[in-house]
Amino acid sequence: MCGIAGLLASAALDRSAAHVSSMLAALVHRGPDDTGIWSGDGSRVVLGHRRLAILDLSPAGHQPMPSASGRYQVAYNGEIYNFEGLRSELESAALAPQWRGHSDTEVLLAAIEAWGIEPTLQRLVGMFSLALWDRTERSLTLARDRMGEKPLYYGFIGDSFVFASEQKAIRAAFGERLQIDRDALAEFMRFGYIPAPKSIYTGIFKLQPGHWLRVAPHKGRELDTRPYWVVDNAAQQDLRAELINCHDDQLIDRVDQTLRESVRLEMVADVPLGAFLSGGVDSSTVVAMMQAQSSQRVRTFTIGFDEEGFNEAPFAKAVANHLGTDHTELYVSAHMAESVIPDLPHIYDEPFADSSQIPTTLVSRLTREHVTVSLSGDGGDELFAGYPRYPITEALWQRVSGYPKAMRRSVAGVLSTLSARDWDRVLGVMPASVRNRVNGRRVHRAAQLMTVSSLAEMYVRLMSQWQPEDDLVLGAGRPAVFAPQWVDEQDGVLAMRRWDMNQYLPDDLLVKVDRATMSASLEARAPMLDHRLVELAVALPRRVLVRDGVGKWVLRKVLDRYVPRELIDRPKAGFSIPLAQWLRGPLRNWAEALLDSKLLEEQGLLDAGKVREMWRQHIDGLYDRSLFLWNVLMFQAWLAAQGK
Repeated sequence: MCGIAGLLASAALDRSAAHVSSMLAALVHRGPDDTGIWSGDGSRVVLGHRRLAILDLSPAGHQPMPSASGRYQVAYNGEIYNFEGLRSELESAALAPQWRGHSDTEVLLAAIEAWGIEPTLQRLVGMFSLALWDRTERSLTLARDRMGEKPLYYGFIGDSFVFASEQKAIRAAFGERLQIDRDALAEFMRFGYIPAPKSIYTGIFKLQPGHWLRVAPHKGRELDTRPYWVVDNAAQQDLRAELINCHDDQLIDRVDQTLRESVRLEMVADVPLGAFLSGGVDSSTVVAMMQAQSSQRVRTFTIGFDEEGFNEAPFAKAVANHLGTDHTELYVSAHMAESVIPDLPHIYDEPFADSSQIPTTLVSRLTREHVTVSLSGDGGDELFAGYPRYPITEALWQRVSGYPKAMRRSVAGVLSTLSARDWDRVLGVMPASVRNRVNGRRVHRAAQLMTVSSLAEMYVRLMSQWQPEDDLVLGAGRPAVFAPQWVDEQDGVLAMRRWDMNQYLPDDLLVKVDRATMSASLEARAPMLDHRLVELAVALPRRVLVRDGVGKWVLRKVLDRYVPRELIDRPKAGFSIPLAQWLRGPLRNWAEALLDSKLLEEQGLLDAGKVREMWRQHIDGLYDRSLFLWNVLMFQAWLAAQGK
């Protein structure tokens, strides 16, 4: 795995290479093994690369790499898992050059020379972001993998088009010219991450998954951006019609075979390889398939907690023992978590507030001590409807929408008559056990849900912490009630899964994994995100996804072939930490300093009164406000790390 950076200027710049050099210095963690810079067209275009050597460890894998004809130059971050198949296809068609090594980068360039950029992208199986300079057309193309496993930021700064794997690289060269986008900040407070294509900086964007972009000096600031793949395309309709008539056992076989092939491809590496193992369905399935296809014991790694209700390490150990893996576990204390927190603003180089970033960072560091590549089960919940929130939200929408809207508005009006604080006073006489479930903010949330006009609005509200009506960010416009990338669907569970695949998965979960693993110079691979498995999962009939109120039915049936059900069956816990307790205990002083009223008022970005009220309620033990507060704290910590 690697890091890329570069720029394209409207005129020759004396400092172009120096700018890219400073950008690469900020990405050394993504590629500690090698660095390279290429400049062309009179220094108007500069490509930079930091290398973490995984395939072809020799100098033949050095980047930026030219194509055999010299027409193309590429800086590429990722892994093309089917590169050997593509290489054979090129050779069979007499389209292969004289190979210099056996890297996937060289195969990528040969494929582009033979077939063109978009046909090549559509052939690739893998995770990647790339920058390709075309000497003939004098154009720069950026592209990103289908599911968004590898990041890519871009934008214009002055007359230069810049790009990089992480924003910290852009900040290293152009930091004094970057400004916070308050609308993006409002989205962050809402979700705990910033949905693509926005970033925390005005004018800097994320290339969306499954898209490519072309820019040329002679076209000024004009950008040609288009998708080369979407989660649910026209071919999916035909596949869905085919699968609906298949027997359940046939569908189980098909999922088994497709995932097994994905795991096989992703086990190819010239360096030590292992896997994250939580003991849940997704990671256990991946590890079981790895062990079934390996002649050696697979290395597995897990994180545990002393706090009851958060510790899944014993389950992971039981699965590891059954499969016979070489298992390593690390128990995380509040002190260990506290020691990681100062690193988070640098690791997550724009504000990011999924608190499982802490154990993910720690397990990445543990794993890197033993291997260079680690497979994970990421994507299983979105692909196979594993989240309990899917059927729960669908049932809630069906119940709410069954009442006349006028009646719902009347009830919501009554609930909204009192402010959240006044409701808290009224409910203050209730026992603490009741107050933790019913409080002013939840009463207002219930009123909002009573008036929603669609499943989309309901789901996105439930996926939000701070709501648009909170107006927490000063000077920000109020966003639409529900986010884009929603496709109306008669099957509500499919609609929610599709939204998660388009936003929550790439902008939250995959950001968390990429930054945490790359901060430790560890490559993470997610076999569940092979686009062929994604297309299959989206086309599966609902009956094999959610059955008797339990999700991932078909994947559980696949896992039954490898691991006894009693080792897996338990309530879903997620990869979470005891955040509420820690904020009232060992993290309290750190949080108090960042939430200081005077500091918030001086910064002029957040409503200090609303933040302090949330903090008071949490510290006094009235309510658990940890998710709201963590969003604010992660932004404040990020801001402090920028020296602001």
